[in-house]
Amino acid sequence: MIQTILSIAVALGILITFHEFGHYYIARRCGVKVLRFSVGFGKPIYTYVNKQGTEFTLAMIPLGGYVRMLDEREGDVAANEKHLAFNQKSVSQRFLIVAAGPLANFILAIFFYFCVALMGLQSLSPVVGSVVEGSPVSALQIGPGNEVVKLNNQEVRSWEEINLVLASLVGQSSTVSVEYLGVDSGRTYTETVDLSEWLKGGEISNLIAAFGLLPRRPVIPAAIDKVIENGAGDRAGILKGDEIVSANGEFIENWLDFVNVVQMNPNIDIQLDLIRQDEVKSLTLKPSAKETDQGLVGYVGLGVKPVELGENWYKTIEYSPWSAMVYGVQQTWKMIKLTVFSVIKMVKGLISIDNLSGPITIAKVASSSADSGVQSFLTFLAYLSVSLGVLNLLPIPMLDGGHLLFFSIEAIRRKPVSERIQIFAYKIGASLLFTLMAVAVFNDIARL
Repeated sequence: MIQTILSIAVALGILITFHEFGHYYIARRCGVKVLRFSVGFGKPIYTYVNKQGTEFTLAMIPLGGYVRMLDEREGDVAANEKHLAFNQKSVSQRFLIVAAGPLANFILAIFFYFCVALMGLQSLSPVVGSVVEGSPVSALQIGPGNEVVKLNNQEVRSWEEINLVLASLVGQSSTVSVEYLGVDSGRTYTETVDLSEWLKGGEISNLIAAFGLLPRRPVIPAAIDKVIENGAGDRAGILKGDEIVSANGEFIENWLDFVNVVQMNPNIDIQLDLIRQDEVKSLTLKPSAKETDQGLVGYVGLGVKPVELGENWYKTIEYSPWSAMVYGVQQTWKMIKLTVFSVIKMVKGLISIDNLSGPITIAKVASSSADSGVQSFLTFLAYLSVSLGVLNLLPIPMLDGGHLLFFSIEAIRRKPVSERIQIFAYKIGASLLFTLMAVAVFNDIARL
């Protein structure tokens, strides 16, 4: 819980601060007086006032922030400060000030991806372990041991890159090419698969499995490395170092075999044979039960002894500072396009609104990515920064994109949109945002 809270606080704190700094920096460059720079809402924890009179505030609730500028629409402005007011600036200056927040998020994402690339990227090679029956690719010749090298004419070097390509195909009807390297011949082959409104309206969980490709997995012996205290395995008398050899008389070849038996037998006794210090032991294991999307499954609180994978399992890519910067720009642009098109597809009904996520999911992902290491956490921050930037550019009143829409109309008409229309639009925008937030939080709770 502490790690989750700290992870989300750090993630949101960095992204919000940089976003608001974008507004602040350009506002100062345009000669606007900034009254307050706040990170968070609610009661201030810390306040500092600089020489220009700007109050910098850190507040209790780290779920947002704002930059308050001198503005005649929000209160009286002294005659000698009117030239410092936001509303007195040209349309182009106001446009730049508002656009600077989302732009700052994109720059921050580039920096995060740049740092990730500088560390060197190591990922599992996209070698197929099996093909799902009845899936889009089940009719193709691709099989176990073949390595995917291109998908939809895009080079892929890892399962993560395959996942990104597949994410862009959700809800579409198109012909997708799959190019792979034959395990025996060493030659490349290209096949095509027709997708018809693929995963339209459904909740997106495992895109790779839905497409029909399952990554190869190492053969992991069913050797116990961890026993959770008071878990079902502990109560059955299983010890660290035991190796499971059979369950209900069926030979256990590897860890996945054992996991499958456990999951299929919630609250049902399983007769186990195991090897302990070169002796065969027999005991009864009764898995506990938990409810999942797939129904009731068993679990026993046991951990497997890890195995080390050879170099042929991984691809390692090293980057120079320049190539890392190029990677940062390219990756950020990919994520911007993916996010924008996902929003458009959601509006069209091609992607279910059930895929919206709120603060609970963000907190869980932040915690798990932080637990996975610096690279994983930075990658998560980069994607979240892109999402925040795109979200704020949506043409919805109350968001930066709504203000930019009004400024664009003002530039075309050569006069501002009336206050009455803006106020009405803000009310509609607020209702829409609160509705989306409610749906996102509901989805979070449902996923729990």
